[in-house]
Amino acid sequence: MAPRHHTSASRVPFIPAVLLLACAMTTGVVLLISAVHDEKPPQPSAAQALPASATASRSATASADPTRPTVHPLPPADPVRLRIAAIGVNAPMTRVGLDAAGALRTPPRSKPGFAGWYGDGTAPGSAGTAIATGHVDTPEGGPGVFYDLGDLTVGATIEISRADRRTAVFTVRAVELYDRKTFPSKKVYGSSGRPELRLITCGGAYTKRTGYQSNVVVFATLTAVK
Repeated sequence: MAPRHHTSASRVPFIPAVLLLACAMTTGVVLLISAVHDEKPPQPSAAQALPASATASRSATASADPTRPTVHPLPPADPVRLRIAAIGVNAPMTRVGLDAAGALRTPPRSKPGFAGWYGDGTAPGSAGTAIATGHVDTPEGGPGVFYDLGDLTVGATIEISRADRRTAVFTVRAVELYDRKTFPSKKVYGSSGRPELRLITCGGAYTKRTGYQSNVVVFATLTAVK
């Protein structure tokens, strides 16, 4: 079993270890997914992966499209709703934190349509890497809020409405699938200093004994503010 780490906002790179544990579990309060149905969620294609130059950099978004204008970071404000038109997501957001053991909590299993935001980390639109997670499916076997996350393509937009009545618009740079045993924590959670977003859910192979074996990760960068 991987070690659990107590995490603060300044130590976000440690979150992936506990998030992967949540994906692997089949019971417990930090269950991310039960996956009792047989249909496999969409998985990202190789065409949506980070380019080699970005993979080699300290941060995936450090080599984001240089032709796009720089968008100034927003001051912190809680997110309230997440919209991804390309896959039909229009979900309320709820703050999630860590449990007593240091594992990242997810939205309640009774609310599979909610997206969770790690509230002790970066606010979406502010400088740094904001983290959002959600269920890929439900205990009853239906789809969760991030069921179709693996279908996202580079260039798609993600809109997050905030409590300050501003909307942070992110552009997808890559969608990748990582084995939980070799999850690249620094690559996923590192920051280039720009406002960035990661959407994370479970994916890959699934067994009843261990749960999902991988994570679907969406890399996105702030490109507009409404």
